[in-house]
Amino acid sequence: MVRLGTGLRYHVLEWGADDISLRHTVLMLHGFLDLAWAWVHTVEAALAGRFHVIAPDLRGHGDSDRVGPGGYYHFVDYIADVHDLVAELGRDRISIVGHSMGGSIATMYAGAFSNRVASVALLEGLGPPEQTTPMPDRVVAWLAGWKRARDAVAKGYDSIEQAAARLRSHDPLLEEALSLELAAHATRIAKPPDGDGKLRFKHDPLHGTLSPYPFRFDAAASFWQRIDCPVLVVEASESAFHHSAEEMNRRLSCLAHVERVELAGAGHMMHRHQPAALGALLADFLSRAGS
Repeated sequence: MVRLGTGLRYHVLEWGADDISLRHTVLMLHGFLDLAWAWVHTVEAALAGRFHVIAPDLRGHGDSDRVGPGGYYHFVDYIADVHDLVAELGRDRISIVGHSMGGSIATMYAGAFSNRVASVALLEGLGPPEQTTPMPDRVVAWLAGWKRARDAVAKGYDSIEQAAARLRSHDPLLEEALSLELAAHATRIAKPPDGDGKLRFKHDPLHGTLSPYPFRFDAAASFWQRIDCPVLVVEASESAFHHSAEEMNRRLSCLAHVERVELAGAGHMMHRHQPAALGALLADFLSRAGS
């Protein structure tokens, strides 16, 4: 566990911690409701031994701290955590790999601290569709969702097999063996006397609520336009999260040095579906762009 300046304790997986010859740190940022363990097969396929790799559970995910009573997961809070992680564990060169939500975090950090980042890889990480709900309505929905999350009891599972089946129900390309592995890391038993003995996913239920701040293109673009390092954009051939060609080109045009590739045989959770192929792709890019 790493205690950050923000006061939270972060659970971090690390490869190459004892090899001081590895001076290029690759920070792997998972997506929404995911966790660091999801990167293991990608890292061990091609990155471990070549780079110093760190993969945290983001706040309120996995074994990292939740924000606690009265707190909420405002998006910029993740940037503060990444800033502390880089200061605590980063070496001479820093590259960031971000999947989905982790990609948005990566671009915000790289845009704000462009002098610290050698390269960025975005795995379907150029943000969700632009959201146009009026802010007053959004705040009303956010507060209602926050109250529901506080009052609700998270769904429990009687076995790892049941929890793994839940993962596969949201990700049809996820193989059973990996779903069992991930479910074992992603759940904990709610022990008596306060709990009922069932397994529950570790992420804070507050993550399931609507954020008070919608995604806005102009705000995201202001970060993308500040990134002056090489950027790799990876799209998955079987993903349902594609932007239109016009919208994708609008977003890509904000990046000064961008490569775009498609990973075959993978959906949005590409690091689960094609970890070896993704690892090889990332290793090649990071070796070229981060040197």
